[in-house]
Amino acid sequence: MPNVEILAVGSELLTPERVDTNSLWLTAQLNELGFEVTAKSIIGDHRDRLTLAFRQALASADVVISTGGLGPTEDDLTRDCAAEALGVPLDAVDSIWEDLQAKFSRLGRPIPENNRRQSLVLQGGEWLANPNGTAPGQWFFREGKVLVLLPGPPRELKPMFSNHVAERLRPLAGSNVLVRRTLKIYGLGESAMDELLAPLYGQHPGVSVTTLFTPLDLEVHLLASGATSEEGLLKVSPLEAAVREVLGLYVYGERVQSLAEVVGAQLLAAGKTLATAESITGGLVAQRVTEVAGSSGYFLGSFVTYSERLKSELLGVPEGMLAQYSAVSWPVAEAMAAGARSRTGADYALSLTGYAGPDGGTEEDPVGTVYLGLAGPKGVETKRVKFLGDRELVRSRAAQAALDWLRRALLEG
Repeated sequence: MPNVEILAVGSELLTPERVDTNSLWLTAQLNELGFEVTAKSIIGDHRDRLTLAFRQALASADVVISTGGLGPTEDDLTRDCAAEALGVPLDAVDSIWEDLQAKFSRLGRPIPENNRRQSLVLQGGEWLANPNGTAPGQWFFREGKVLVLLPGPPRELKPMFSNHVAERLRPLAGSNVLVRRTLKIYGLGESAMDELLAPLYGQHPGVSVTTLFTPLDLEVHLLASGATSEEGLLKVSPLEAAVREVLGLYVYGERVQSLAEVVGAQLLAAGKTLATAESITGGLVAQRVTEVAGSSGYFLGSFVTYSERLKSELLGVPEGMLAQYSAVSWPVAEAMAAGARSRTGADYALSLTGYAGPDGGTEEDPVGTVYLGLAGPKGVETKRVKFLGDRELVRSRAAQAALDWLRRALLEG
């Protein structure tokens, strides 16, 4: 099976503010074509390191795809480093420069001279049109190896790959296709899950299994190849069924489904409605629920009651209860959920109150302690949970825990 290495180029991708989402999208597209992605790297705007990365990738992979670094500035080094790694010069292509001039003219702007850099193409390669930006892509084939240079912005990269690269790669993929199944897991630790699944792996030697830990959940990726999608699916399906059986309710979804999407589908199918009462999470549960298209069909609203006064005035939490137990306690979580349900008429209501940190907490309920409430047709329940992590992570994990609790309640009916 041909293998691919992806190089994501750009120093900005090495900062905490930016995430390389292009590689994820490309991996999905390449798997569908029948290629296996065996390595991904993020390389900053450093000439020597990037040249070395190209050399190493071209030595080990059948196909190398880079993203980014095709702009007009001095730190856009992808073209130069690829040429150096291949040992070929860069040729200026007049038609690219003319096309760039026309684009700037249509915008009523003069074209800077440094945009000429974008008309340089690897000698012996082909340039790929970019109607969505100024950076043409490039395709280079030599001695059975392929190098593809793609722009970084997703709105430019995705159509270029779909319209120009996929059709060129398809004949090189051979007869096999890759089939991937992804299961989303909540409520288990990574080691505990692996312990449950390990006995299954040897029973399905034709399927590759990868587990992925995220701050909010776990993923199990099952990958198999076959002459057709149907053949690959025949290999994957028995292991998927076994994983679902072993993990049971811990499996909440598949592929890229979020927990909020799953819960929303459950509420919609059951004809039920939801409201939330949030303190520690400040509306985060409501945000996740309403990020799902169609959530107006089941979500009624949220009370963000950060202060004790609003817990009392908006949700009806007794002042004496707050004084006796504090705002972070099971009686208050219970009263918040009951109040949200009665005031909105929702079938279900979730409440969350706790200590996100870094300050606060008590000896009995340290930072990371969260009380959840769930009011529904069967009454009101509360749950005490504890999370590790900073303030943002505690809040995010609390929201996830509340949604999963509702998911399980809806499964029980």
